[in-house]
Amino acid sequence: MNLENILPANIQKLKPYVAGKTIAEVQKEFKPSRISKLASNENRLGCSPDVPKAVMNSLNVVHDYPDPIAQRLRKKLAELHRVDENEILLAAGSESVISILCRTFFKNDENAVTANATFVGFYVQAGVRGVSIKKVPITNDYNFDVDAMLRAVDEKTKMVYIANPNNPTGTYISINEYKRLVENLPEGVFLIADEAYFEYARTEPDYPNALKYRKENVVILRTFSKAYGLAGFRIGYAIASEPVIYEMRKSKLTFEPTTPAQAAAFAALDDQEFIKKSVELVQKGRERLYTFFENQGVKFIPSISNSVLMVLDSEEEAIGFTEAMLKQGVILRRVNGFGLPNCVRITIGTPDDMKHFEKSYLSITEFKNA
Repeated sequence: MNLENILPANIQKLKPYVAGKTIAEVQKEFKPSRISKLASNENRLGCSPDVPKAVMNSLNVVHDYPDPIAQRLRKKLAELHRVDENEILLAAGSESVISILCRTFFKNDENAVTANATFVGFYVQAGVRGVSIKKVPITNDYNFDVDAMLRAVDEKTKMVYIANPNNPTGTYISINEYKRLVENLPEGVFLIADEAYFEYARTEPDYPNALKYRKENVVILRTFSKAYGLAGFRIGYAIASEPVIYEMRKSKLTFEPTTPAQAAAFAALDDQEFIKKSVELVQKGRERLYTFFENQGVKFIPSISNSVLMVLDSEEEAIGFTEAMLKQGVILRRVNGFGLPNCVRITIGTPDDMKHFEKSYLSITEFKNA
């Protein structure tokens, strides 16, 4: 069978997502004395201690299909965010929500506008749908260029996607920039505000909580994968107007998210003290990393998410650095797939993780002056 003859052209253009190395892979290959996984923006504290019990209890009904609209969890989220239950849709992570948006709203000849260095999940899901993507260059200080994005919108544009804070840069669109974007988008163009790192960013004075600037064409994405520490459960949600959510439900896979995932998220929401602890750990860890980088003369981009972007001189240097650190047991993330081949993203971990990073960096003599 010649797949090239039967595959749609848009699928042929795509490449499979390549995730960072797992702890098991690094242990098997390099056998380091310690492993610090600082590659995937996970919560290195884990999750709330209330989650395992809730998940175990949910296994009593795991033989039944999940609640397709997650009524219990949806009600809890509606109360938390002070929105109507019918304005929330839960799915298997933010990327699944993006997939639902692409399946639901794009017509065959429409396009999307986003940045050239942002969450690759949007590129993939739009690409699967065959959507033409207009990637606007980020600014010299690694921010979204809001005015350029607005200029890129044309009569065929259906969506503008922003990750705020952005992944992998950790930078963000300010309140005024966000308001300008919302107010100047045509009525028929959706603004997808992906706030996966909201819990880490919300205390920043100039950071816009998208829930405060809602319009009919705004879809807000949130997730339990980051601050809540539930990445392995795959659960996220959208907040939008009731008519938009109604249409999205038509394209959603019927029984997502799973029963254990719904139970985990419900329990996690009740433990806001864990979220506070997680955010404080990241804030202290970022400052520690900033100080270390400044002392070593390393270029980096200040962040309001749970990672920091390290800027090297070339792609070759980024490759060499991450491989050298890997042998020390420190797993980092090259972000060439995000459009930044000379950069490395470092997730903020525990104090021991960050100490391991520093010690490993200093032990790699050829990168001391990177």
